[in-house]
Amino acid sequence: MPAPRRVGLWLIGAFGGVGSTTALGLAALAKGLAEPVGMVTALPRFNGIEFDAPAEFVVGGHDIRQTSFSRSTAELMARSNIFNESLLQACGPQLEIWSANVRPGVVYRPNAVIAALADRPDVRHAETPKQAIAAIEKDLKFFAAEHRLDQVVVINVASTEPVFELGDAQKSLKALNAALDRNEPALPTSSLYAYAAMNVGFAYVNLTPSLGATIPALEELALSKNVPHAGQDAKTGETLLKSALAPMFAKRNLKVLSWVGHNILGNRDGLVLNDPQNKASKVSSKNALLSELLGYKPQSHVSIEYIESLDDWKVAWDHIHFEGFLNTKMTLQFTWQGCDSILAAPLVIDLARLVLLAQRRGESGAVTALASFFKSPLGVKEHDLSVQFGMLESYLEI
Repeated sequence: MPAPRRVGLWLIGAFGGVGSTTALGLAALAKGLAEPVGMVTALPRFNGIEFDAPAEFVVGGHDIRQTSFSRSTAELMARSNIFNESLLQACGPQLEIWSANVRPGVVYRPNAVIAALADRPDVRHAETPKQAIAAIEKDLKFFAAEHRLDQVVVINVASTEPVFELGDAQKSLKALNAALDRNEPALPTSSLYAYAAMNVGFAYVNLTPSLGATIPALEELALSKNVPHAGQDAKTGETLLKSALAPMFAKRNLKVLSWVGHNILGNRDGLVLNDPQNKASKVSSKNALLSELLGYKPQSHVSIEYIESLDDWKVAWDHIHFEGFLNTKMTLQFTWQGCDSILAAPLVIDLARLVLLAQRRGESGAVTALASFFKSPLGVKEHDLSVQFGMLESYLEI
């Protein structure tokens, strides 16, 4: 009888709200204490597909903060009124075991806003990009060997970086490696992690708007190492609604004149996005899909504001002004309130299962069939949620 599979989930920004909720969710699912609500891969139509079971996962990661999965989830419960004490107690021993797998983050030319959150005394400061990559690779290899893992997926759930300006160094792997050999700052931190993951042969997913693997050089690396990857920026709230609602206007030939979205949120992600440079990455990602969905560009505006008291709850208010028959103008407004970590964590598990499956199938490069999970899906210009979901169904041969 073959030994049960063991797969690693390595979280960049492990002790954040999304990472901690993912760890708690996996532990709860493995113990039969939770239902897989919110998980796309748990839909009945995907029964029979050999996804990795929650009990097969071993969790580890990197973080710059001195805490643990248990403390982080307890903090989320206290501040945002999610989870319950009995669930935390039942999963606490497993969370403590996984917390021991989380290594101090590796930092190179850190963004000041994110660096201000670092309180772990053993955070490692790399002097060169190659030094950072080497340190990350060492941690990943040790994790896989220590736990005798069949596969590992690395998922970026860290805070959003500022926009990174691209140049010739990112256009090919040869040019990038030459720049790294010259110790040029050719990659932001998120992309150094992506490089390290792919270079050791591990699948990679970017749930954030940060650059990650979203450059030709790293796509080339993924192909050369036979590594699948996916991204960019998970859609869990307002943009998810846009991708479902905007096609409705297009298919009924109703002209959208303007679409304004105002977003407020608390938690550390909101704190980081309160900085104009970091916010620019997120706003660009959230505002990019309307013209693709409608076939024209209406006037639009997206705002994101940090409201500390909301903690992990995010609120979006959207005002859509549209024109109907005989030039009659009408309005649709909606308010969305959701818990950021609760919405994102099941997608982390979904994407881990999907890219691990892709790697077992021998696939490499961007997995375009996972477009429905992202605001800025790699290699895909289609943003209609129903069409994107059809791509996933076809990919899984449903």
